[in-house]
Amino acid sequence: MTTIGLLSDTHGFLDQKILHHFEDCNEIWHAGDIGPGNILQLLQKICRVRVVWGNIDDATLRRQIPEVDLFQCEDFKIMMIHIAGKFGSYTPQVKQLIVEHKPEILVCGHSHILKIAQDKKFNVMYLNPGAAGTYGFHTVRTLIKFDVHEHNISNMRIIEMSKFENQAIV
Repeated sequence: MTTIGLLSDTHGFLDQKILHHFEDCNEIWHAGDIGPGNILQLLQKICRVRVVWGNIDDATLRRQIPEVDLFQCEDFKIMMIHIAGKFGSYTPQVKQLIVEHKPEILVCGHSHILKIAQDKKFNVMYLNPGAAGTYGFHTVRTLIKFDVHEHNISNMRIIEMSKFENQAIV
């Protein structure tokens, strides 16, 4: 079994509570818009981190991490990209990648809106954790945490934190 912590859109802000929530994770997935600071290094102290760059990430970060990550977790094929478009109405790039690679889980960020849904048209589970940082229009910061075992997802939970009450470490 693999425990996953999923976040996006930190925009240079990492709350100590996030590290606490993810301390028992086997992998952390960050779906882009990391921002400045040492966020990735702090997350890597917990466990393996998979990450893609987002539209606010600078050229240095873009040279170090991919725009799209296609990978396997247990028996699931995963595709992670920062900007996927709205659920069911994906960008042309994402549609092409879904058709070509047939991921079972699509992980994205950018919207700052938490959404978990099954897209029957493309046979893909859509996971957008919302925003973990304080920049943006959202008033609640959100994370997702779940377990993957073979070809099953279980114990999916949404973690909510106030945007205005935080313990910043970055």
